[in-house]
Amino acid sequence: MAWRDGKASGKRLLLFMASIILGIAAVVSIQSFSQNLEENIGLQSKALMGADFLIDSNQPANERVVQIIDSLGGSDAMEVKFASMAAFSKDNASKFVQVRGVEGGFPFYGELETEPKEAASTYQQKEGALVDATVMLQFGLQPGDSVTLGTTKFPIIGSLITAPGSTGISASVAPPIMVPYKFMEASGLLEKGSRVTYAYYFKNTEADLTALDEIVDPLLDAENADMDTHTATSERLGRRYNNVGRFLNLVAFIALLLGCVGIASSVHIYIKEKLRAVAVLKCMGASRKQTFLIFLIQIAGMGLIGGIIGTGVGLLLQQSFPLILQEFLPFEVVIGTSYQAIAVGLLLGVFMSVLFALSPLINTWYVSPLQVLRVQENVGARSRPAQIGVLIAIVVFVFLFAYWLLNNLGYAAGFVLGIAFTFAVLGGIALLFMRLVKRYFPKSWSFSARQSLLNLFRPNNQTAVLILAIGIGTFLISTLYFTKDFLLAKATMESSAQTPNIILFDVQSHQKEAVAQTIAPRGLPILDNIPIITMRIQKIKDRSVNELRLDSTGTMRRWVLNHEFRVTYRDSLMASEKLVAGEWEPKVAAKRPVPISISENVAEDAQVVLGDTLQFNVQGMLMETVVASIRQIDWGRMQMNFNIVFPSGVLEKAPQFHVLSTNAPDKATSASLQQELVQKFPNVSVLDLRQVLELVEGILDKISWVISFMAFFSIITGIIVLIGSVRNSKYQRIRESVLLRTLGAKSGQILKITALEYLYLGVLGSGIGILLSLVGSQLLAFFVFDTAFVPSWVPFLVVLPGITLLVLAIGLSNSRSVLQSPPLQVLRKEGR
Repeated sequence: MAWRDGKASGKRLLLFMASIILGIAAVVSIQSFSQNLEENIGLQSKALMGADFLIDSNQPANERVVQIIDSLGGSDAMEVKFASMAAFSKDNASKFVQVRGVEGGFPFYGELETEPKEAASTYQQKEGALVDATVMLQFGLQPGDSVTLGTTKFPIIGSLITAPGSTGISASVAPPIMVPYKFMEASGLLEKGSRVTYAYYFKNTEADLTALDEIVDPLLDAENADMDTHTATSERLGRRYNNVGRFLNLVAFIALLLGCVGIASSVHIYIKEKLRAVAVLKCMGASRKQTFLIFLIQIAGMGLIGGIIGTGVGLLLQQSFPLILQEFLPFEVVIGTSYQAIAVGLLLGVFMSVLFALSPLINTWYVSPLQVLRVQENVGARSRPAQIGVLIAIVVFVFLFAYWLLNNLGYAAGFVLGIAFTFAVLGGIALLFMRLVKRYFPKSWSFSARQSLLNLFRPNNQTAVLILAIGIGTFLISTLYFTKDFLLAKATMESSAQTPNIILFDVQSHQKEAVAQTIAPRGLPILDNIPIITMRIQKIKDRSVNELRLDSTGTMRRWVLNHEFRVTYRDSLMASEKLVAGEWEPKVAAKRPVPISISENVAEDAQVVLGDTLQFNVQGMLMETVVASIRQIDWGRMQMNFNIVFPSGVLEKAPQFHVLSTNAPDKATSASLQQELVQKFPNVSVLDLRQVLELVEGILDKISWVISFMAFFSIITGIIVLIGSVRNSKYQRIRESVLLRTLGAKSGQILKITALEYLYLGVLGSGIGILLSLVGSQLLAFFVFDTAFVPSWVPFLVVLPGITLLVLAIGLSNSRSVLQSPPLQVLRKEGR
């Protein structure tokens, strides 16, 4: 019976099936790609690091670290990494780069991909440089040209295409240049205070990396060094990309939920038409169970077919993801078949179809044989307890699935509440709108206008479902635009001449006057001259950091114990800072301990409050301090911010370096200034913030494209739900339209009625979606990003009219059979 009835209603059930295919495709594609990504990271973890494990530090290995390295059999290679300026002999160009001075056979896994290929193995012997391939293209460089790093000139042996340890995004800010390590000291770039990383690489396939990490890492922590294994690196990288995958999974899940709304809507109308047939079957002796299973098997079958098609589409779709996301990945992703994603797609197709169809299906259980004789029988009261049970089951399933995706109870609950709130608001406004139209019906309007409004609250009108589908899709797209805009606004510099756009790092104390005199004659202002001193925490509240590291019961964040802080001193707060506790101490003379100001995140992670003491090791000298104030810092502002600030009168004579900033009005002035600074002060690094902002905007554009791509599934699913609802509602209103034509209504009048009805639905659904996204984006800006929110006009000028026209086009296209055929022909066609 399920098969026979399904064949007779094939076209209508196809739309029901279509409403779940895209949702399944979205979930399967993201699930499959995430699993492939995780497997690739695991398989390529050694190639990502280039070794089995490494020991790194911000200073050359001291005696104790050397002993630990020797006890492990000695390092097989070493490297020093730091940011610097590179000067190219061709056109006197300069570039902010990451210098990598290598000694030994690094990498031991993976490869240095260079052009020509042999340059990877000969650059150390030839005492030359491998320059990032993008930089080579940017400046028109060829092997045989030269690059100057500090005071040392290197011949360019080849272009560097890929190398372990250089990710796509970091390489965009500071492209890598690899040179032999032995020239680093002579280059004059390893000045005091420069941010330098020394890495010692080990190749040992027999080592138990977990046990080694547990034993050696605490010993290295005490010496301000660290051990990193390739497995730990891959786990961190996996967690980073898993967060992105989880977010995209939620977007895909919303598309699936939207499809399920379409399922419930389609099945509701479909089953309502079948209630009389169910009553006939019961008159002939069919049991409740039999009549219920006839339609349950239909729905489950459609869900299975939809799941199979959606899974296939999802597996094909994931093939495009590496092309979209490759720039964010430090390796090439090999796509394989994910059996887990296939199983999830098939099970979701069946389970969610049945779950969301249960509510209307339950009505078949309570239909009595007397329904054949009665014009109408209300089964709602008898089925209400079962309906409530189904609703609870749906909420529980959504929560459990969200928890499976996010692995966090709080986030899963927040997601469910957010979805429930959005659906409730959209549904509530739709019902309120229908009641208002009914109560304040404009009787003076023309016949076509009145009839279009009547259609919004006629029986089986589907107004609520259509507004829900349109509103959710619009909400996703609009939130994307609003969020992207205020994220870009946070990163965008003001065009004021007093806003720094050129930052000079690692300026030594004896150089600051000369650097300032190089800038001033060009008519450029010195906006900042910030002294920076490096130090580490020695004690927290009279407990040494070594003691705290060994305390297995402690909850203090370990980064505080191991971090080398770069601090400054000044007598006032900056624009990006706000005092949240204590009093600001501008100056100090002989006061001991020294009053300092710390950021909120350091106070929280170090578990200190006002009045607690901290002892710092200032490059060998111990200094007692007390927390006098706690600051809230806007880290998103393009200026130098510090976790720890000392008052004036304490650190002026400590070894220090400086950061200077200025404002160059155009690219030509900036390039000219950088060239002169690199020639005069090779150790000084110059960062052009305009280039960084272009990179940030490019990254945000790509991320927003990915999110738009996923939101596209919600929009398309909404359109399919819309088509399905319109098609299903057409069967309810076909006689009405035919009667209107029989009574003399012209095709133009029916067309106008249909157009106005869907115009109302499009404007109302997309308008509510945009207003909800305004509220949601405002909350995101305030609570998550702590920034001002200025709405974009794109959703109002593009999304709202675009979605409205789309709804209108779909509504009119589904009315063609009524408009283009004689009434009798339509009735015969629909009665088959």
